Amino acid sequence: MVGSGPAGLAAADQVNRAGHWVTVFERADRIGGLLRYAIPEFKLEKKFLDRRLDLMVSEGVSFRTCCNIGVDVTVDDLRSEFHALVLAGGSTRPRDLPVPGRELDGIHFAMEYLTLQNQRCEGDHVPESRFITAHDKHVIIIGGGDTGADCLGTAHRQGARTVHQLELLSRPPDSRAESNPWPQWPNIFRVSSAHEEGGERLYSIATQKFTGENGRVTTLNANQIEIVNNAGRMEFKPIAGTEFELKADLVLLAMGFLGPERNGMLDTLGVKMTDRGNVWRDEKWMTSVPGVFTAGDMQRGQSLIVWAMAEGRSAARGVDLYLMGKSSLPAPLP
Repeated sequence: MVGSGPAGLAAADQVNRAGHWVTVFERADRIGGLLRYAIPEFKLEKKFLDRRLDLMVSEGVSFRTCCNIGVDVTVDDLRSEFHALVLAGGSTRPRDLPVPGRELDGIHFAMEYLTLQNQRCEGDHVPESRFITAHDKHVIIIGGGDTGADCLGTAHRQGARTVHQLELLSRPPDSRAESNPWPQWPNIFRVSSAHEEGGERLYSIATQKFTGENGRVTTLNANQIEIVNNAGRMEFKPIAGTEFELKADLVLLAMGFLGPERNGMLDTLGVKMTDRGNVWRDEKWMTSVPGVFTAGDMQRGQSLIVWAMAEGRSAARGVDLYLMGKSSLPAPLP
């Protein structure tokens, strides 16, 4: 298993229970992927993750940390040692915000911020020169999803002076719209525990530029937008006269991810990619390279942990069938 997030761990657990020897490779210094370093301690206490990992070790699963496939271990060495691979490295390329002033100090990707705080929660020494803190700062989070909410809750705990969370889309309705009937996923307004703790949420906002002093960000310039349908394509139009500024000592970019990193392992393997930049797979969860499977965000795109776990187990089924020399699923029971 390449990657020890929810997809990799779920796949490792099931393949191991099927009777195969399993090794999980993780490039970070601890096992867990986004469970370890992306999700804050206040949402997922790591003692529960460690308890599960202890069980997996006792059941025979091997773990290797600080092992970046394609860098520390070559793909050829990996393929020569193992009969099957599962690519579960996640969707780790963050979406950037290319506006004037982006180069100023104090503007960071959300994962930089969350990882450093989680490392301190693990007891690691993170020097002040590297640590990103919201203490006594005016904080702006750009992105209204789960990652943005994780940044919000972390900023509260670090003692931020003010926190604004900006979202490009309009505020969802309190109840289902007629265009969003069951059984579709309900696109409605939601409030997480982090939102209940404070901060202000602003919708239909587009950032125009950042300004600063002495190389550090001090202000975010933005305006309200409207969404218009142009020949079936959604476009964001600025509304004249709605320009405004917000104080900004710390800006966190939580606008989602663009797919898996291609340099290294994926390029070397030569796996087929989808039009959206994810790893392609067939109905048995195998990539275009025989014996190489994939699961989770690496093939689905950024999504929920429950999806990653379910897909890890689905990929594990494909791995077991492949290793046992079965080319098709068994017939259903009568």
